Amino acid sequence: MGVLFGTDGVRGIANDQLTPELAFRLGKAGAYLLGRSGERCRIVIGRDTRISGDMLEAALIAGICSVGGDCLKAGVIPTPGLSYLTRAFGCSAGIMVSASHNPVADNGIKFFGSDGFKLPEEAEEKIEELVLNDSFNFPKPVGAEVGRVYEALEGLDSYLEFLKERVRVDLRGLRLVVDCANGAASRIAPLLFSELGAEITVIHGEPDGLNINKECGSTQPQSLQKAVVELGADLGLAFDGDADRLIAVDEKGNIVDGDQIIVICGIARKRAGLLPGNRVVVTVMSNLGLKEALQQEGIEVRETKVGDRYILEEMLRSGAVLGGEQSGHIIFLDQTTTGDGLLTALELLKVFREAQQPLSVLAAQMRRFPQVLVNVRVRDKKGFQDDPEVAEVVKCAAERLGERGRILVRPSGTEPVVRVMAEGPVEDQLKEVVAEIAAVIEKKWGQ
Repeated sequence: MGVLFGTDGVRGIANDQLTPELAFRLGKAGAYLLGRSGERCRIVIGRDTRISGDMLEAALIAGICSVGGDCLKAGVIPTPGLSYLTRAFGCSAGIMVSASHNPVADNGIKFFGSDGFKLPEEAEEKIEELVLNDSFNFPKPVGAEVGRVYEALEGLDSYLEFLKERVRVDLRGLRLVVDCANGAASRIAPLLFSELGAEITVIHGEPDGLNINKECGSTQPQSLQKAVVELGADLGLAFDGDADRLIAVDEKGNIVDGDQIIVICGIARKRAGLLPGNRVVVTVMSNLGLKEALQQEGIEVRETKVGDRYILEEMLRSGAVLGGEQSGHIIFLDQTTTGDGLLTALELLKVFREAQQPLSVLAAQMRRFPQVLVNVRVRDKKGFQDDPEVAEVVKCAAERLGERGRILVRPSGTEPVVRVMAEGPVEDQLKEVVAEIAAVIEKKWGQ
C-alpha cells in the first residue's frame, strides 16, 4: 500500500486528513489517467449518506472537469451499485465516496475501472504519484473542452432492476426486518424486498447525514436481533453504510455472519452443481468452523490476507465464484464484480426458500469455534510489527494455545487500529491471551 491508498481506497477523517484539496487532486489524476485514448473521459460518481459526501463529491467533480472529463452524478447509491453503473453506463471509471462501516466523521474515495472492478494496486500507485507530484502540469482545457456534469439519478432504478434480474426469488409470505444502517441502502433495500413480495419492517432507514452506522447496521446489529424476535419475523438483514456487506439474523435472534452465509451458499451451490472447481476463497480471519464445514462437503477452501482485494485476486486466479469475509463482504463473481450486500441477501434468501428450513437450521451446518477479537488504537500501524516485545508475547500466547488454537495480529487496512484475534476451543483462555497481547501493544504503541 502507498501513502494515500490503503486496502480499500483513500480513507481518513473528512476535512482533516481527507480534504477537499486532496479530493480535487484525486479527481484530476484519476480522470487524466483513466480516460480512454481518443475519447472524452466520463466518470460516474456515487456516495453514501454521510454529511461530508457533498463536499468531497463536489471537489472530485471539479478536479475531473478541470482536465476535461465529464461526470455523471448518481447520488446516494450502494458501492456495488456504483460498480454496476460504471459498466452499465460505459464509463471510463467510477468513483465512490464512502467510508463503508466507519463512523460518520470518516470518509473515503475508491476508484473502479471501466470493467466494474476496483482498480489494481498498480493503477492506484500511478494516481498517487500524480497527486503527490506538485510539479506535474495537468492539461487545462478551456471553452467547450472543459468537463460537464450530468445528473444520473436513474442509476438507482437501473441497479434495482439488475438485482432482481440476477437473482430471481419469490419472497411472498416472508416476513423480514431490514436494518439499512441509515446509509446507502435506505431507499433501495425496502424497494427491492417489497417488490419481490416480502412483508418488511425497516429500521435505521432514515439517514440525516450524521446517523450512518450509529448503533446500527452490520457492525452493531443488536437492535435488529431484538426486532426480529419481537416481531416474530422469519429473519433479519443488516447492511453497512455503503451496503457492500450483509450480516443476517435468524428467527431466534442469533447473528448469522459472513462465514456462515458462505457455508450456507457454498454447500447449496455445490449440491446444485453451481460451484466451479468446488472451491471457496476466504481470509485468514475466517472461523475454523467454516473450513471444517466446507471440507466435509468436499469443498476446497483457499485462504488469503484480509481484504476483499486479495480475495478477488485469488478468485480470479483460481476460477472460484464464491469468496468473502466474516464481516459479510461476500463476492459472487458469476453475478457481479465486487462485494454486494443486497445481492448476497438475495442469494441467501434463495437458498432459504428452496431449503424450506429456518435460517437457524441452515446456519447450524457450521460449528463455530470461539473467537476473541480486540481492536487496539495505535499511532503507528506498522511500527509494532518489528517490536521484539510484541513478537515475544505473541509467541508465548501461541505456545499456550498449541495446535488446537491460533493467533492473528494484524493492522487494519482502513482504520488506525491493530486487530488481535485468538481462536480455539476454550474461550476463557482466548480472552486471557488476547488481553495480554493487546496490553503490550497499547502500552508501547497506543494513541
